[in-house]
Amino acid sequence: MSKNYQVIFWDFDGVILESNAIRDLGFERVLADFPVYQVAQLLDFHRKNGGLSRYVKFRHFFETIRGEELTDELLAHYTGKFSEIMLQLLKDPSLLIEETVDFIQRNYQNYTMHIVSGSDQTELRELCSSLGLAAYFKSIHGSPTPKKQWVGDLLDQYGYDRSQCILIGDAHNDFDAAQHNGIDFMACNAPDLDQYNTGFIPING
Repeated sequence: MSKNYQVIFWDFDGVILESNAIRDLGFERVLADFPVYQVAQLLDFHRKNGGLSRYVKFRHFFETIRGEELTDELLAHYTGKFSEIMLQLLKDPSLLIEETVDFIQRNYQNYTMHIVSGSDQTELRELCSSLGLAAYFKSIHGSPTPKKQWVGDLLDQYGYDRSQCILIGDAHNDFDAAQHNGIDFMACNAPDLDQYNTGFIPING
């Protein structure tokens, strides 16, 4: 499965930054006024759908779990509160995943690298800048635009050869984005997804 890849699309949460537990905490804080059992249902959905954006997850909470309409204004309110918490807690270099960041720092001149994440794009770019990561990537993209759309748009924009591209992620949504766009996928920090690997890059040495 090892190929001469030229382009790497990186997921962010759980691959570059160990942020998943803090994302859980963010939902708990933002939704603290709602019944605990409903928040637990949302957290279960969140953990099973790691690559989906918070916009999708808050809509799921209100429209599916609570059976309520969620206006765009309220969605912006809740996602804004969530982002404030994330920016307070995630600008912590100790959360960087050492093996991944070491690979990126050693190889950013050997590959063209993009971040395509389910995280909010404005927040994501601020985090990458604060953590000293931004310079390693050709571009950094996040929600509300879906990941599979970003991958497709970047493939078209730069005219990449799909056979030389790979997406590295830790959620089934990452595999879906790769498959949808006809590029290879490699699981990272997600042994349960190894069965879906269609490519390989030796991140760990």
